[in-house]
Amino acid sequence: MVSHLVTTIRNVVGITGNVISLFLFLSPVPTFIRIWKKGSVEQFSPAPYLATLINCMVWVVYGLPMVHPNSTLVVTINGTGTAIEIVYLTLFLIYCHDKKKRVKVMLIVLVEIIFIAGVTALVLIIAHTTQRRSMVVGIIAILFNIMMYAAPLSVMKLVITTKSVEYMPFFLSLASFANGVAWTAYAFLPFDPFIAVPNGLGTLFSLAQLLLYATYYKSTKRIIAARQEAKMEMHLSEVVVNGDNKDPKKNSTAP
Repeated sequence: MVSHLVTTIRNVVGITGNVISLFLFLSPVPTFIRIWKKGSVEQFSPAPYLATLINCMVWVVYGLPMVHPNSTLVVTINGTGTAIEIVYLTLFLIYCHDKKKRVKVMLIVLVEIIFIAGVTALVLIIAHTTQRRSMVVGIIAILFNIMMYAAPLSVMKLVITTKSVEYMPFFLSLASFANGVAWTAYAFLPFDPFIAVPNGLGTLFSLAQLLLYATYYKSTKRIIAARQEAKMEMHLSEVVVNGDNKDPKKNSTAP
């Protein structure tokens, strides 16, 4: 009876985690709409999307029946996440005007795919029980899960340096926090250290990002307002200069 209740609660929490994770994966949509409208990736970094891609692929392997049975909810959301991240990285490559950066991103994606294929093959061939397979892939998953949550650290450094959160999407940080909380709860029903450890740390990373956002939100507004004001003044100056050049009285010479 108790076991059945725990399983039911675990499934409910897992489904909730799937929904929150889906919002996490979709949270960069406003960022990519902005990139599409401007036709440029500007200062946005591909690191979070590269980290999330390999993280999702590792967790798909972890959730396979021959690796860690009864983990369907882990496979469904991470399979979806893999597809979504591929779309994001494709858009990033399309709107990235730096040839070296494009090549670098493509090489990293290729290395990630080769790595996942190699790990999957080795685990299935060398490890002969699901317990051993779960342990090997679980340890790898922990490392990449932490990388996914820590990937925005480079963006956090930019935030502290510029005192602006313009290039650290709020919804991505918020979704990461909610996702970490949900999957940490899921990991305790029953206890799964390979899910609990990375998501517990991920919750802390995401909380740090939210605190930074709260700290620099007002200064970001001031910086953006000052930039827009400077653009308007520059535009007015150009209008005045062009107007003077077209004034026949000022351009005519005395007889």
